[in-house]
Amino acid sequence: MTASTTTVTVDITDSRLAAAAAPLAARLVEDKVASKITAQDPTLWGAEAEQEAAIRLGWTTLHVTSRQLIGEITDLHTELQADGIDRVVLAGMGGSSLAPEVIAATEPVTLTVLDTTDPGQVADALAGDLTRTVLVVSSKSGTTAETESQRRIFAAAFAEEGIDPASRMVVVTDPGSPLAELATQEGYRKVFLADPTVGGRYSALTAFGLVPAGLAGADIARLLDQATAAANQLSDDSVANPAIQLAAAFGAAHEAGAEKIALTDTGSGIVGLSAWIEQLVAESTGKHGTGLLPVVVESAEAPGFTDAGDDATTVSIGKITDHPGAAAIVTEGSLGGQFLLWEYATAIVGRLLGINPFDQPDVEAAKRAARTLLDGSASSTIAPSAVMGSIEVYASSGVSGEGSLTDLLRQFVATVPENGYLAVQAYLDRQDDASASLLRAELAKRTGVQVTFGWGPRFLHSTGQYHKGGHPNGVFLQLTGAVEEDLDVPGLPYQLSTLQLAQARGDAEVLTDRGRPVLRLHLTDRLAGLAELVRAVQDL
Repeated sequence: MTASTTTVTVDITDSRLAAAAAPLAARLVEDKVASKITAQDPTLWGAEAEQEAAIRLGWTTLHVTSRQLIGEITDLHTELQADGIDRVVLAGMGGSSLAPEVIAATEPVTLTVLDTTDPGQVADALAGDLTRTVLVVSSKSGTTAETESQRRIFAAAFAEEGIDPASRMVVVTDPGSPLAELATQEGYRKVFLADPTVGGRYSALTAFGLVPAGLAGADIARLLDQATAAANQLSDDSVANPAIQLAAAFGAAHEAGAEKIALTDTGSGIVGLSAWIEQLVAESTGKHGTGLLPVVVESAEAPGFTDAGDDATTVSIGKITDHPGAAAIVTEGSLGGQFLLWEYATAIVGRLLGINPFDQPDVEAAKRAARTLLDGSASSTIAPSAVMGSIEVYASSGVSGEGSLTDLLRQFVATVPENGYLAVQAYLDRQDDASASLLRAELAKRTGVQVTFGWGPRFLHSTGQYHKGGHPNGVFLQLTGAVEEDLDVPGLPYQLSTLQLAQARGDAEVLTDRGRPVLRLHLTDRLAGLAELVRAVQDL
């Protein structure tokens, strides 16, 4: 990790925003919100949230309590290295994958992250040297469908190679979960039981973040030191507290109609933090028709940042040296400090918005819909409304499906309401189909609206909550793709592509039921279909 800063800072460079945030910050100080969070006071978010908050505030002391993990992780890392096992693959979703991915990339050390149901991406991970591979199976509930599928596939692959699967399985889960019980029964190499008083998206400094990154070789002791250096600062009831400053700025911006955060990195030395922040903020605040939607932008010069409207607050991680003042808010500091800063700020924003920042009431709906499709109790096939080259069109209401692909997209984009947003959701291979991510900037440039991009089903454990529970002004462009070679899920009656498509269709059904327009484009040839789609977008 490159940052040696012992503190974190927040600079509100927009004078109007700073002035609007000042009275909110003063109120937060008067109410002693920061110190009460540190003291794990569950009453801060109202009576309805108190029961959940009472069991979700353990993250405030992780910089101390997680130190006991250092020796265990170091010993296992040394043991694996001695056995010639130096390739770490992580099977995990949401909070179980985003933080370790950031930690590993920032060091940098090599960690293969599987947060997908795409057969091609899973096959690529299987193609690595299994004789040198350990699989970290990471799931708080112990029942995550994607993670369980990956565990089964790898167990079968290890066995085919003549390797005892149990000797290559390391589990991170909550005490008493089905995964913990299975790991004990099967004699898995190591089971790390995480702190059950920490929710998934606040779990960066628990075993969920530290075990995969530490086994890959990251310096987790230094990460905890960084968080420790920032902890007193972030628990202080003072207007100088960066978490109070950040939360007050977001609260004031939201009151003025800026319900989105255009977020980019400007040379902080931290790799991928925006994706972690995206989950933390979106899933914590996007409920009951309100919330803050992070829009991860490629750079400070990219569409959606340089031309952000009144509905978005621009935030840079690291100072923008070439364009001082280009971001309304600038945050700086070490990775451990940034983790803690954003966790405090998000919890405080929850209080300002009048919501519970620790639940996710709308996530389960999409899971139920996907399970219904998988068990055959809903129609498994539907006909496209049109076929355009290598793309099958499954049109939403308000879109005729007639004309060219550009005409279709133009009709669809027209359904974005004032100050709304367009979400691109790609149920594809995050590596081989990486060019799909270019659509975010292309669409933002041509439509003038904020555009988010998410890999499915990864985003279901991140922005998925906001899309269904937050401000009801999103429209959704789903991308699915044909599979050349599928993978069976041992012991379960489906293949990975079936699960992947069920997740896409299940989420689309829930969004449609809630009045959110959804257009699904199915690429019968992924490479050709993406090229055709990009050309159509460029013609908008």
